[in-house]
Amino acid sequence: MCDDLTERDIERDLRRRGFTRREFGAGLSAAALMAMLPPVANAADVVTSEVRVPTPDGEADCFFAHPASGTGAGVIMWPDVKGIRPAFRAMGERLAQSGYAVLVVNPYYRMVHGEVIKPGESYGDPKVRERIGPYRAALSPETCVTDGGAFIDWLDASDAVDSGRMIGTAGYCMTGSYVFRLAAAYPERIGAGCSFHGGGLATDAEDSPHRLVNDIDAGMLVAIAENDDERDPDAKVKLRKAFADAGKSDQAEIEVYEGTLHGWCPPDGDAYNEAQAEKAWARMLTLFGERLA
Repeated sequence: MCDDLTERDIERDLRRRGFTRREFGAGLSAAALMAMLPPVANAADVVTSEVRVPTPDGEADCFFAHPASGTGAGVIMWPDVKGIRPAFRAMGERLAQSGYAVLVVNPYYRMVHGEVIKPGESYGDPKVRERIGPYRAALSPETCVTDGGAFIDWLDASDAVDSGRMIGTAGYCMTGSYVFRLAAAYPERIGAGCSFHGGGLATDAEDSPHRLVNDIDAGMLVAIAENDDERDPDAKVKLRKAFADAGKSDQAEIEVYEGTLHGWCPPDGDAYNEAQAEKAWARMLTLFGERLA
């Protein structure tokens, strides 16, 4: 979860590595972010564009990356709490190099278009969290599903997407739960869902994502940060039990990633862990290869 305890864990880790937040964040240019992502073997040539996707509540500004020729399975990529930005555009482009048509979405489009984090800013700054708070509060399980349905429709109508193949989805941090909600709401279209350091996946709430497993036909990857697991060790137990009780244990890969802090996957994050981020990325590619074929 993105909160003060998580931020203190990250602050301690940065000090251990000899960084301050300002030094770490300011040192990551767009070129540096691209350089931090290992090259893709047999990478496809990719076309990218900024697009607007109609939704029931307006138009979502998104980034679309897809192979320059042919069609691929569609993928919806939901950014973390810091929203759409160069790191997620780079991740979307990288995934497109592996043959997928990737829509990186702005979950905050109802209130703001574009980036909500400026170069050099950190979510560890209370003023930044205060600024983003209202954008985050405007989201709900319902908006996830209505937005997700619009994104599915847009992908299915794209010439770059093979609409005969299932769609994948990946969510980070606060949007990790979105992959569960979307897979449950659209089991006929969502073939694979990946939650990376997702928060609130197994709670006592009646609408907790883990209670949706009976409605999910997709293969699911749940990659959990070690410090998130330390704070809520029962979450993984509840998730595994939910899939087992539904007779779907073989559909879910649920793992705590050793030595990771919440937010370890995006390359611009203070908690970025390249080795474990690459492991999670490889597991996503494996799942997509199996379920979106």
